[in-house]
Amino acid sequence: MIESVAKQSPEVRTEQGSYESERLPPGPPAGWRELFSLQFAAPASILAGGVALYAMNLYFTAALMPSIVADIGGARYYAWVATGFLMAAVIASMLVSRLLERLGAARAYVLGFLVFGAGAVLNAASPSMEALIVGRVVQGLGGGLVAGLGFAVIRSALPERLWTRAAGLVSAMWGVGTLVGPSLGGLFAQLGAWRWAYVLLLVAALGLAALARRVLPGRSGAGSGAGPVPLPSLVLLSLAAAAFSVSSTVPRGWATGVSIAVGVLLLAGFVGVERGRAATVLPRQTYRAGNRLKWLYLTVAVLCGGVIPENFIPLFGQELGGLGPLVAGFLGAAVSAGWTSAQLFSVGIVSARGRARAIRTGPVVLTAGLLAYGLLQTADASGARVVLWAGVLFVAGTGIGLAFPHLSVAAMSSSADPAEGGKAAAALSTTQLIAFAVMSAVSGTMISLGGDSMLASARYMTFGIAAITLFGVVSAALTARRR
Repeated sequence: MIESVAKQSPEVRTEQGSYESERLPPGPPAGWRELFSLQFAAPASILAGGVALYAMNLYFTAALMPSIVADIGGARYYAWVATGFLMAAVIASMLVSRLLERLGAARAYVLGFLVFGAGAVLNAASPSMEALIVGRVVQGLGGGLVAGLGFAVIRSALPERLWTRAAGLVSAMWGVGTLVGPSLGGLFAQLGAWRWAYVLLLVAALGLAALARRVLPGRSGAGSGAGPVPLPSLVLLSLAAAAFSVSSTVPRGWATGVSIAVGVLLLAGFVGVERGRAATVLPRQTYRAGNRLKWLYLTVAVLCGGVIPENFIPLFGQELGGLGPLVAGFLGAAVSAGWTSAQLFSVGIVSARGRARAIRTGPVVLTAGLLAYGLLQTADASGARVVLWAGVLFVAGTGIGLAFPHLSVAAMSSSADPAEGGKAAAALSTTQLIAFAVMSAVSGTMISLGGDSMLASARYMTFGIAAITLFGVVSAALTARRR
């Protein structure tokens, strides 16, 4: 499909839901130098900065939590600090296109950064764990909004020739957050200044809000006429994520199976409701017969699911490889390092055939890397084996970086209507956040199947995630196939 889309008229492309972005833009290909030129550096920094702020905050708080619990207590609510943030972010990301249509890019970003900053203030002043959870929910609302805007605003803030580079930059910020977040959070924890860590986030959010107000387009670049909020879809999707989260906390056995089954049924209900309503979370063209957007979103979800092992690899590195916390943390960042590195190459692919090949190849490389990591697992691993772990995890990450920028551009260019194109792009971040929340819960369930054996837990999780990413091989082929 991608190879042939340049031959179709704009009207045919819009009706069939093809990916307009895969025709080559006029003129020479844009490079990194143009993206970071004086004309475009400021908007590009805001798009990337919002996603980096969100991604860094995920790992930032994880590194601070032991110090927070030692100071204000509330260890029994430990998991809710992350759960509250993620669930709020998922809900906010679903509202991105509506807010973008109502407010425009500049005001929507300012709102997101200010809400994120307000949550940081609540966190810094929290006298108890319950208050911290409230702050994290507020922070999640703002974070989900700015993370979703990262892809949705590319279309209105930058010319089409820069879309692929910008999409690569924005998605690379997830990897940067993985690398910077733990080290920065660990530094504040080491200094015994966890409250000041949130003050730093507040300062960053206010700075980005001020810049967004100055350089991003107003409402004229965001489409016109915001539709009603898709409340039934939001409720079903939130309940599905909650059901998957519960599956990792209930006793192993029938309760786990019931929780997962309920989550699957709720997701099926979400799709059914979406197909029959005018107000939807995903673009309406997603549900048209023959449209490829549904396969695109499934591929994005699978690729993001492949990042989830990063949350547990440091634990496996310490328990199975005898690594110290710092080295184990860097081992866990190998997937994101591969993701970020591969994108530097992938965004330079300009031919339609090359982009289609990158989309098809990405899930294959990701799955192969995860399978190799699972096969290399052993107790009391030697230093050489640990190096092999890092290598295959890096390779797995390159599969994500190879495909992701082109999936992003394909989504944002799926319609000639700016409002629909913006909604398709915003749904990318919604898909990412849902995949992170659901796959984190599923990974926890897989790890619990290993019981007291850390080696068995590592293998269950790794092979289980690889089995899921294998579906991405099929969905990517359907996304990129020729008509």
